[in-house]
Amino acid sequence: MKYLMGIDNGGTFSKAALFDEDGKQISVASVPTVTITPQPGYTERDMDELWEVTAQAARQAIEKSGVDAKDIVGVSFSGHGKGLYMVGHDGKPSYNGIASTDTRAWAQVEKWYQDGTKEKVYEKTFQEILAVQPVSLLAWFKENKPEVLENTKYIFAVKDYIRYKLTGEAYSEYTDCSGSNLVNLTTKQHDRELMKLFGLEECYEKLPPLRYSADICGYVTKEASEKTLLPEGIPVAAGMFDVNACGIASGLSDEKQMCMIAGTWSINEFIRKEPVTNGTVDLNSFFCIPGYFLVEESSPTSAGNMEWFIQNLMNYEKEEQKEKGSSVYNITNEWVASIEPQDNNVIFLPFLNGSNEDPLAKGTFVGLTAFHNKKHMLRAVYEGIVFSHVTHVKKLLKNREVPASIRLSGGAANSDVWVQIFADALQIPIDVIEDKEIGAQGAAMAAGIAAGIYKDYQDAVSRTVKITKTIYPRPEYKEIYKEKYATYRAVIDGLGRTWNHFKN
Repeated sequence: MKYLMGIDNGGTFSKAALFDEDGKQISVASVPTVTITPQPGYTERDMDELWEVTAQAARQAIEKSGVDAKDIVGVSFSGHGKGLYMVGHDGKPSYNGIASTDTRAWAQVEKWYQDGTKEKVYEKTFQEILAVQPVSLLAWFKENKPEVLENTKYIFAVKDYIRYKLTGEAYSEYTDCSGSNLVNLTTKQHDRELMKLFGLEECYEKLPPLRYSADICGYVTKEASEKTLLPEGIPVAAGMFDVNACGIASGLSDEKQMCMIAGTWSINEFIRKEPVTNGTVDLNSFFCIPGYFLVEESSPTSAGNMEWFIQNLMNYEKEEQKEKGSSVYNITNEWVASIEPQDNNVIFLPFLNGSNEDPLAKGTFVGLTAFHNKKHMLRAVYEGIVFSHVTHVKKLLKNREVPASIRLSGGAANSDVWVQIFADALQIPIDVIEDKEIGAQGAAMAAGIAAGIYKDYQDAVSRTVKITKTIYPRPEYKEIYKEKYATYRAVIDGLGRTWNHFKN
């Protein structure tokens, strides 16, 4: 048996997981990454620490597995999209890494929307411009810290930086760059004219060559091997944007399927042979399977909001469960299950880390009275996160038929209570994917193709993807959730003119 490693750099953790050829997860290690918040709206990381943490996760996963490291034949990556990781001419970071929840560049995006740049860019990239995309952040640096750009040699996504540290070789990768307004989706290349539209022509030469997800982009160096325990000289595949990794590890390999990932971000997606160019969806990008486009609706509005609730409003319960050797999620599910949806009229807008409505929108509870307690608030958090997904899914369904089911992964998929809310609110069956690190699994699938373990992605899917359960919608809840969703939309519309008062 040969083994494959997938490394996943997400919003809060760096994870490494080891899989056998059939997709069985042998071991996983997760190490938290410190988020630096020097100002409201800024989310940064020390890139040197990020590499050390990632190497530590890889080493721990191998040590825990009991596998002979010599039997590991490939490694690849999944990483949060957007954000910005820059390396200087001296090979060292030229600034902190910027994570996918940073909102500092909202003014740059606002300007592009007002001066017609948005429309010109859309003709080349078929996607909206987001404040957290590299182009927006680069424009912010040009305006506020031009010396950082002058000292930058390479512009990377997070996974490209980690690959660079493993191999010493610099490459861009299609799924990340095409989802970041950095690639012309017609020519399938970086585009000097596109960068000029953003006022960033000088950054064109800083974009490394593009590679496909399963392409070999170097080999593990001796120095990296000593740090990670990965065998020196094994192939390192390019890897992919985590929405691709989670999609392919959910079995998203044909046009009939649709999937959702409910993690830090709300990810909702399907694939097709052509991009959607009618303006009804925000993001088209290249999928990891060559020849397919990923049609995506996403925002940082998902389960990360519940983590905030647990950290700030459930400290006592969290510690109590820890003493019992249990999980706080047992309590959260019990609380939510104890209240019927029609018995709770509290609305939560899941915009603590950003929004799919307005770049300045903030997280909000509406409808609280002295009667309500933390259980009602938590129920509203579960539902608000689902409603954000529903908003995205409704936009996607304007361009395709309703699927027979939607595949769900991410933290919310571990809660039957939560999955039932997804099914009831959408009135579509929800398939739950086998509980494992699917971002890392998607990366390992790319590593397996590069190493010759799998013929292609379809072969990898057939060997590794397993659906553990399907939860069906309850028709009697259709009108209840339809009305609650309408209230959620009314709250958003009603607050629409107030967000300019909350710029910090």
